Amino acid sequence: MKISRICEATAPIASDIRNAFISFSTMTISLVAVETDVLRDGKPVVGYGFSSNGRYAQGGILRERFIPRIMAADHKSLLDEANDNLNPFAVWRAFMANEKPGGHGDRAHAAGALDMAVWDAVAKIARLPLWRLLAERYNAGRHDKKVLVYPGGGYYYPGKELEALRAEMRGYQEQGYRVVKMKIGGADLATDRKRIEAVIEVAGGGENVAVDANGRFDLSTALAYARGIEGYGLFWYEEPGDPLDYRLNAVLAEQYAGAIATGENLFSATDGRNLLRYGGLRPDRDWVQLDPALAYGLTEYLRLLEVAKEMGWSRRRFIPHGGHQLALNLAAGLELGGSESYPGVFQPYGGFADAIPIVDGYVRPHDTPGIGVELKPTMFAEMCRRLQMG
Repeated sequence: MKISRICEATAPIASDIRNAFISFSTMTISLVAVETDVLRDGKPVVGYGFSSNGRYAQGGILRERFIPRIMAADHKSLLDEANDNLNPFAVWRAFMANEKPGGHGDRAHAAGALDMAVWDAVAKIARLPLWRLLAERYNAGRHDKKVLVYPGGGYYYPGKELEALRAEMRGYQEQGYRVVKMKIGGADLATDRKRIEAVIEVAGGGENVAVDANGRFDLSTALAYARGIEGYGLFWYEEPGDPLDYRLNAVLAEQYAGAIATGENLFSATDGRNLLRYGGLRPDRDWVQLDPALAYGLTEYLRLLEVAKEMGWSRRRFIPHGGHQLALNLAAGLELGGSESYPGVFQPYGGFADAIPIVDGYVRPHDTPGIGVELKPTMFAEMCRRLQMG
């Protein structure tokens, strides 16, 4: 058993939208295919992965460093002989060889896409959905039969007025979502309060609405917004300040009684440890959002969960960012708090299996070996075309 080839490509996910910090008009992601010499129905098993939205493709790192290291490694060193499979941790060590610690930026995103493809291949070789493989190996066989999901939306679209925002949120409700998320910080507080109130009107209460500032605020602005929104009883107040400004987060947590969510722009288990150690997050109400497809992959996310366990945090307080199928598999198999979803943007990569509906804010996991990329036919066809697989 060995990896016979690895392909990478860049794909566009451009959208005419913006959050409080960036426009998505030129956004790209990396696609990866890991082909093995294991045959199923006469065809080689291929694992597929892609990086998450918001950080651009990382083809240079994949082509020049990570992929050559895997292909140069002794293939026996990459095997999990006990399970007659590839060993994702060994593959991870191989592509990260000769990399200095720290500097968790673009390198982490390239690793996330590659690691996702490896785990997809591992689950397919095991003939298991990835969530079930994770449940059996890392969660004593326990899993969730349904997963809480919420749509990332409510962006600042050019020319969008309140009624259009309401219409967007009604569309999510029609798709089966209960909790919805919207952007703030791209306008002044008075304008954002009107936007929040419009969404609450549609969602049926503040407990069904999360707001996301995308790291825009300094401390005084974060506190001003906290005072301005606290009476709404929101599901959470997300990423108020710079992701590495732990003091801002800690001071906010002291003064804002509602739930805070953050972590999508932290990219390693060590970053996660520092957030839990210094960020003032409260394990009874706050949420941790590190995204495995941006943060060295599922392999590193398992390390993060061990860190959280050591620090007394429940896995239920972890909801991965990204709205992709990898996060959904983690949430189901490891009993996390839920998963983000992108049903309307970053297509065709956002969202889950086409044929599995969202019901009252929950989705059930798929039953196909691997991550389930084949359950999104448009996405799968686009990946194969760009990767020249097939």
